[in-house]
Amino acid sequence: MTETATYRLTQYAHGGGCACKIPPGELEAMVAGLVGDGSPELLVGLDAGDDAAAVRISGGTAVISTADFFTPVVDDPFDWGRIAAANALSDVYAMGGRPVVAVNLLCWPREVLPTELVREALRGGAEIGRRAGCPVAGGHSVDDPEPKYGMAVTGVAAPDDLLRNDAGRAGLPLSLTKPLGIGVLNARHKATGEVFEQAVAAMTELNDRAAAAALGAGARCATDVTGFGLLGHLLKLVRASGVSAVLDAAAVSYLDGAREAVRDGYVSGGTRRNLAWVRPHCDMSGIDEPEALLLADAQTSGGLLVAGEVPGAPVVGELVPRGEHLVVVR
Repeated sequence: MTETATYRLTQYAHGGGCACKIPPGELEAMVAGLVGDGSPELLVGLDAGDDAAAVRISGGTAVISTADFFTPVVDDPFDWGRIAAANALSDVYAMGGRPVVAVNLLCWPREVLPTELVREALRGGAEIGRRAGCPVAGGHSVDDPEPKYGMAVTGVAAPDDLLRNDAGRAGLPLSLTKPLGIGVLNARHKATGEVFEQAVAAMTELNDRAAAAALGAGARCATDVTGFGLLGHLLKLVRASGVSAVLDAAAVSYLDGAREAVRDGYVSGGTRRNLAWVRPHCDMSGIDEPEALLLADAQTSGGLLVAGEVPGAPVVGELVPRGEHLVVVR
């Protein structure tokens, strides 16, 4: 057995992946006084809760900037590195951009876990960077009680082609480019050590082709589905766009084993907080509690939720004029 295989990384952190995010309601309260930057070159800032910031540097170019890191979501350090890198790059793809350079963000309990694990995580991040055509050039590290890894990523896009939260319009269909269920499978993995290759495959799949397909179809509104779950990210999108949404629960696809994980109680605290946050704004009378938990499941490196039809992706609902509820689930 290799040295890396003797450590279960998920046991060295209180949470895992995007499920360890600060709850959305608390986060919004923290940044409430920071919105409304009046810079004319800032195309996308904090106001609509988008995935990254975008600033115009010349007439035909916008620079996209983001950072994303988290505690181990799987025990294998190489897979954790790949997942964390794909998740960070996703913020750029979710804005319709192309990543051009990334730097590592690393927190490590250096007196508790061996450096071999660090090398494997960094190797995983570099592998995803190569796959994305995005150089990974250095970074920053600190000694920390919990392991954390991710990247700060810079990308570029055409200012008029940005995918943003506030560009949704009534009448547009909603497409979802990856199945849900990553969060509950990761919770089961953390509790039992069972490995779910289907979840690892989903988390390490880049959103580059999905973003290109969305742009090719003329989409201008999108977000990626990560720590706030499908319902949370959809809520942010419709609120920013001034519309409501009808979500067809039966049209949403799930990874194998996701429903069984919910049935057996493997639901993270982050997912339960997501559901509590969205419930006052949603009509979920047509679904049961397990279905609601799956729709609020805290994803890590999830797919894109696009206002528009994306070839190859299921249509899971539509945007409608603003109504009594921001989201209606049927």
